[in-house]
Amino acid sequence: MFGRVLRNPQLMSLPARQSAQVRRLNLHEFQSLEIMKGFGVATPQGIPADTPAEAKAAFSKIRGDREGVDVVIKAQALTGGRGLGSFKNGFKGGVHMCTKPEQAEEIAKKMLGETLVTRQTGAKGIEVAKVFLMERVWMRREMYFSILMDRASQGPVMVASPAGGTSIEDVAEATPELIFKEPVDISTGPTDAQVTRLAKALGGEGEVLKKLETQIKNLYNMFIGVDATLVEINPLAETREGEIFACDAKLNYDDNAAFRHKEIFAKRDKTQEDPREVEASNYDLNYIGLDGNIGCLVNGAGLAMATMDIISLYGGSPANFLDVGGGATEEQVKKAFEILDGDDQVKSILVNIFGGIMRCDVIAAGIVAAAKDLGLKKPVIIRLQGTNVEPARKIIAESGIKMIVADDLEDAAEKAVKIADIVAQAEQVKIGVEFNA
Repeated sequence: MFGRVLRNPQLMSLPARQSAQVRRLNLHEFQSLEIMKGFGVATPQGIPADTPAEAKAAFSKIRGDREGVDVVIKAQALTGGRGLGSFKNGFKGGVHMCTKPEQAEEIAKKMLGETLVTRQTGAKGIEVAKVFLMERVWMRREMYFSILMDRASQGPVMVASPAGGTSIEDVAEATPELIFKEPVDISTGPTDAQVTRLAKALGGEGEVLKKLETQIKNLYNMFIGVDATLVEINPLAETREGEIFACDAKLNYDDNAAFRHKEIFAKRDKTQEDPREVEASNYDLNYIGLDGNIGCLVNGAGLAMATMDIISLYGGSPANFLDVGGGATEEQVKKAFEILDGDDQVKSILVNIFGGIMRCDVIAAGIVAAAKDLGLKKPVIIRLQGTNVEPARKIIAESGIKMIVADDLEDAAEKAVKIADIVAQAEQVKIGVEFNA
């Protein structure tokens, strides 16, 4: 969401969201709004539903005896762009307006249990197991507000725009002068002057200005209170009556603070996550699935990023970010290989280990154990350097397992890319290939 926004030269020099942020907790919209209410953030009335019958009942409860009140039904899926998405059953859009309870029931039937495809999910899509019904807010105007952590300013940054309800990236590209920022001193929080400047930048005047100031303060208190890394409200709406509501929300949390917020992290919906990432997290492996076909197993995040870069340099594309860390056990290494070898997307596996705290012989033992127990099917290209590298090479040589050993990272990357291409081409014509070191 923030990639182009924060790289815009007329804006601040914030980094784009890191695609390799490890096991970041994402919550559904209805869960985020529930948390926000606990911090005094004003949100429209809403009710989640698991079945079409529940959706029908939720509509009736929201409307009550207020004739003319419309209800919005939203597919709950951990992806952006739901409104413009489409379901594999042919139904268009993950957000719809309902005027009757029967209509809510029918739309829920077309969403629940179906796969929603958006720009973020890619062709694979994501299954919808729940819908959220929310009272329609008649908006006078739509605004944008977010808070995120910024390494450059070493603290939170509040970002606001009077042009909400649309892609903030598009706003940044077309009208960067409509995006405003305020870096915050995390030890003291935002000053009244900062809050007022942003509220005015959002177009607030009179009573609306005061309400915007209150909501900005409440949102910041929530950001700190739940150890969030991102709070994004789009749209932040002003109603015809001059009320301010957060009508849609995205919250990300610092996983390192999970011990302080067990009730929040218990809401994690693993069914909406990449099963490879879930399995890796169970073994304390830092894994993020990507779109390429070269599996990577590396120790250290920096080396992992460098490995992915050099794969790209040689014309390949990494299938994952996988950092086994500096103290991985043989069991963790084995699990890492199990995940990579079981991924149909992966055509070759590149192991790049620089032994420091993480000894090369431990990695080698894990590789051999994985190969014997799992019967590794993918070609493995391995580059080892550092602590106990000679014992590691001996373990591999004496194992009798076929692996392609590279002398340096460039050699390893080039081999991994070319081998992945050969495997992919062979699969297209249904021919098996075998590699010998």
